[in-house]
Amino acid sequence: MTVLLEIQNLSKRFGGLQAVDEVNLKVRDRELRCIIGPNGAGKTTLFNLISGKIKPDSGCVIFEGEDITGLKSH
Repeated sequence: MTVLLEIQNLSKRFGGLQAVDEVNLKVRDRELRCIIGPNGAGKTTLFNLISGKIKPDSGCVIFEGEDITGLKSH
């Protein structure tokens, strides 16, 4: 199956807080994934990194084979 979304070593730090630490994920065509965790685990930060709302400190986001890391959300 084709990989639609790939997250490679995505990280984000806010001062002394490591919100997202080297996340790796592949979502293939016709596949469903869930991101779960307690409050403060970095779920919203991860989605903001994927959508381009905030820029990662390291790593990349690849959508349909194109690197979209840091592109604006629109």
